[in-house]
Amino acid sequence: MNGLRIKIRTAAALGLSNIGRAVSYRIGVKLGLNPVRRLKSAVAGAPFFRPTFGAPTVVPVTANWEAAAQLFSHWPFNVTAEPPDWLANPFSGQRIAVPEREWWQIPDFDPATGDIKLIWELSRMDWVLAFAQRARNGDAEALNRLNNWLSDWCARNPPFRGPNWKCGQEASLRVMHLAMSALVLDQVRRPLPGLLHLVHAHLQRIAPTLQYAMAQDNNHGTSEAAALFIGGNWLALEGVTAGVEWARIGRRWLENRATRLIGSQGTFSQYSLNYHRVMLDTFCMAEVWRRHLALPAFSESWQTKALAATQWLRHMVSPLNGDGPNVGANDGARLLQLVDAPYRDHRPTVQTAMALFADQRAYAEDGPWNTSLQWLGIPLPDGVAPTLGHYVADDGGFAVLHCGGAMAMLRYPRFRFRPSQADALHLDLWLDGQNLLRDAGTYSYNTEPQWQNYFAGTAGHNTVQFDGRDQMPRLSRFLFGNWLKTQWLEPLSEDAVGAHYAAGYRDDQGASHRRRISLGNGSLRVQDEVAGFMHRAVLRWRLAPGSWELIRTPETVHLVNRHDGVITLNVQASMVLVRCELVEGWESRHYLEKTPVPVLEIEIQQPGTLTTDVRWAV
Repeated sequence: MNGLRIKIRTAAALGLSNIGRAVSYRIGVKLGLNPVRRLKSAVAGAPFFRPTFGAPTVVPVTANWEAAAQLFSHWPFNVTAEPPDWLANPFSGQRIAVPEREWWQIPDFDPATGDIKLIWELSRMDWVLAFAQRARNGDAEALNRLNNWLSDWCARNPPFRGPNWKCGQEASLRVMHLAMSALVLDQVRRPLPGLLHLVHAHLQRIAPTLQYAMAQDNNHGTSEAAALFIGGNWLALEGVTAGVEWARIGRRWLENRATRLIGSQGTFSQYSLNYHRVMLDTFCMAEVWRRHLALPAFSESWQTKALAATQWLRHMVSPLNGDGPNVGANDGARLLQLVDAPYRDHRPTVQTAMALFADQRAYAEDGPWNTSLQWLGIPLPDGVAPTLGHYVADDGGFAVLHCGGAMAMLRYPRFRFRPSQADALHLDLWLDGQNLLRDAGTYSYNTEPQWQNYFAGTAGHNTVQFDGRDQMPRLSRFLFGNWLKTQWLEPLSEDAVGAHYAAGYRDDQGASHRRRISLGNGSLRVQDEVAGFMHRAVLRWRLAPGSWELIRTPETVHLVNRHDGVITLNVQASMVLVRCELVEGWESRHYLEKTPVPVLEIEIQQPGTLTTDVRWAV
């Protein structure tokens, strides 16, 4: 009965209207009631893009997809003149079974090919952007490859059949990348019939299942709304009647998603740095398209939310390298790859969004982060945003403190939407752009339960775990129950010592955790008050890889890292320390990547306070 109550409460938190949308979608598709089962379209034919006749640009082109590419922005992939196999796992070579089936007959997780995301990756069409850049600069071979690959993709993925038509969001990413490539090639107006036909088929696929995307309350909805807005207006511009209605629907849902999914301080519904970037890139593409076609502006409310989301990401990432906390789910998605920058460098997105929504530069100096602006025809603003300061996004439970070259990010539970990780009171610490205390990440959506539980669970975070369980019960692959609530909060304050913030919760089994953080010049203090657990509690500090030396005394724990200057971590306790040791943990900085990291584990069996002091040279 307790399990049933948890499911009922979780269903109520998800929203009965969303559940109704999802259930009606599944029933409609299964029974053939949804019109998506009756779609018809011929295969689009080449050519899709014509040669360009303007002078070559002086804007740098990406090296990706020339001789090699990086799948999920990390894993090497050899590029040849021949198109890749769109229906195979690019790592194993295993092809999906019976790919000619209609998309709704194909499972998400095929036993032979594994995670369907591995099939989808090549069909997100990042390569279209890369080939378009080179074609714009007069590379005839790149244009031939662009048309040949698109022709091959269309032939091997006939409309609405096979795995690459299964997801409306995946179709949406293709529409956006095709549109941005047309902009790069100056072929938005008077596009070739093959390209227009391909976009039309994709909007046919997206529109009938839009309600399911909206039921997810995540970037499925923002992506599909943007694709309808972009593609619909494109078709309407060329006299295609259906485009007018698709454009209207896309604009309405883009407005709706900004209002619903982005908080007043900018937090996006997925509580994820990477998915936040996906959403923000999507909004940037919609705004660029709107300006390019001189369409009416989005509402003031939409623009306010877009700016808030931009500021959220700007405050989260280091201006030194663009990296930021590995917080929330991360499936390796990255849109609008117009610049050679590491996957974890968010500065191109931040700079583009700041230019569009704030009319300011996030970064004053010149660098690769300006390249996207040049390709998209966005003027570089004169004004520069103020230096980063403390930032509290209470709409999603994020407090970011700055002092000198240090940044501390505290994650606390403010769940208006479903949490993807049990990471309450997780703490990240960054020193001069380097992640000293870090989040484990995600690794994979389709792996053994032990790894799914580890990376998304409490053990994968810098927080306290009670009685060997997660902070919230896991109900399914992507769903936790009994969402935590912050029950105690001390707002941001500053004094001569530094900046301070504190939050705490009590879980459904009575265990409580209150965490106070104080960031000063060369130091971070963390005070953890814990109580209410049955048998044991474990405090974890997930450390950057390095030569850490553990020194234990009866009252304290002392860690030293002498690499790149002396960094020390001391833990004192008001109770007996039952266990204290450095163990091997794991982290995932890129999708499907798993590497070892040292983890300090401190176990106690009595309530009390643990005080951690981290110090470094300044």
